[in-house]
Amino acid sequence: MTLLQSFRNLSPRARVGVGLGLLAWGAIGLHLSDRAEERYGLTPTEDDKAALAKVLPRITAVEREGDSRGGSGASDGAGDRQKGQGQNQR
Repeated sequence: MTLLQSFRNLSPRARVGVGLGLLAWGAIGLHLSDRAEERYGLTPTEDDKAALAKVLPRITAVEREGDSRGGSGASDGAGDRQKGQGQNQR
Protein backbone atom coordinates (compact mmCIF):
# COMPACT_ATOMS: atom_id res chain seq x y z
CA MET A 1 0.00 0.00 0.00
CA THR A 2 1.46 3.38 -0.98
CA LEU A 3 1.71 6.35 1.32
CA LEU A 4 -1.01 8.18 -0.62
CA GLN A 5 -3.38 5.24 -0.29
CA SER A 6 -2.67 5.04 3.43
CA PHE A 7 -3.39 8.76 3.76
CA ARG A 8 -6.66 8.42 1.85
CA ASN A 9 -7.73 5.56 4.11
CA LEU A 10 -7.57 7.83 7.16
CA SER A 11 -10.75 9.43 8.41
CA PRO A 12 -11.32 13.04 7.32
CA ARG A 13 -10.63 14.27 10.84
CA ALA A 14 -7.32 12.37 10.94
CA ARG A 15 -6.34 13.76 7.52
CA VAL A 16 -6.97 17.29 8.78
CA GLY A 17 -4.82 16.54 11.81
CA VAL A 18 -1.99 15.21 9.64
CA GLY A 19 -2.23 18.25 7.39
CA LEU A 20 -2.16 20.69 10.29
CA GLY A 21 0.73 18.79 11.82
CA LEU A 22 2.73 19.14 8.61
CA LEU A 23 1.94 22.85 8.44
CA ALA A 24 3.04 23.31 12.06
CA TRP A 25 6.23 21.34 11.36
CA GLY A 26 7.03 23.64 8.44
CA ALA A 27 6.30 26.84 10.38
CA ILE A 28 8.45 25.71 13.30
CA GLY A 29 11.24 24.77 10.89
CA LEU A 30 11.15 28.19 9.24
CA HIS A 31 11.25 29.93 12.61
CA LEU A 32 14.05 27.80 14.02
CA SER A 33 16.16 27.96 10.86
CA ASP A 34 16.26 31.77 11.08
CA ARG A 35 17.32 31.59 14.73
CA ALA A 36 19.96 28.93 13.97
CA GLU A 37 21.26 31.07 11.10
CA GLU A 38 21.77 34.00 13.46
CA ARG A 39 23.30 31.84 16.20
CA TYR A 40 25.91 30.22 13.95
CA GLY A 41 26.80 33.41 12.09
CA LEU A 42 25.40 32.36 8.75
CA THR A 43 23.51 35.58 8.03
CA PRO A 44 24.34 36.92 4.57
CA THR A 45 26.62 39.94 4.29
CA GLU A 46 25.95 42.88 2.00
CA ASP A 47 28.50 41.41 -0.45
CA ASP A 48 26.55 38.13 -0.48
CA LYS A 49 23.31 39.98 -1.14
CA ALA A 50 24.92 41.99 -3.97
CA ALA A 51 26.34 38.82 -5.56
CA LEU A 52 22.94 37.16 -5.39
CA ALA A 53 21.21 40.20 -6.90
CA LYS A 54 23.72 40.10 -9.76
CA VAL A 55 22.86 36.52 -10.79
CA LEU A 56 19.08 36.65 -10.25
CA PRO A 57 17.06 37.14 -13.43
CA ARG A 58 15.34 40.48 -13.83
CA ILE A 59 11.78 40.59 -15.08
CA THR A 60 10.55 43.72 -16.78
CA ALA A 61 6.89 44.17 -17.60
CA VAL A 62 6.41 45.64 -21.05
CA GLU A 63 3.06 46.96 -22.15
CA ARG A 64 1.91 45.55 -25.47
CA GLU A 65 0.99 47.87 -28.25
CA GLY A 66 -2.59 47.46 -29.44
CA ASP A 67 -3.56 45.45 -26.40
CA SER A 68 -7.30 45.39 -25.80
CA ARG A 69 -6.65 45.89 -22.08
CA GLY A 70 -5.88 49.57 -22.34
CA GLY A 71 -3.06 49.78 -24.87
CA SER A 72 -2.67 52.80 -27.11
CA GLY A 73 -3.62 50.90 -30.26
CA ALA A 74 -0.52 51.95 -32.21
CA SER A 75 1.07 49.17 -34.20
CA ASP A 76 4.80 48.51 -34.30
CA GLY A 77 4.47 45.72 -36.83
CA ALA A 78 4.09 42.95 -34.27
CA GLY A 79 0.66 42.14 -35.64
CA ASP A 80 2.11 41.94 -39.15
CA ARG A 81 4.62 39.33 -37.99
CA GLN A 82 1.83 37.31 -36.49
CA LYS A 83 -0.02 37.33 -39.81
CA GLY A 84 3.05 36.06 -41.66
CA GLN A 85 4.06 39.31 -43.36
CA GLY A 86 7.20 39.75 -41.28
CA GLN A 87 8.56 36.26 -42.03
CA ASN A 88 11.71 35.63 -44.00
CA GLN A 89 10.97 35.46 -47.72
CA ARG A 90 12.38 32.51 -49.74
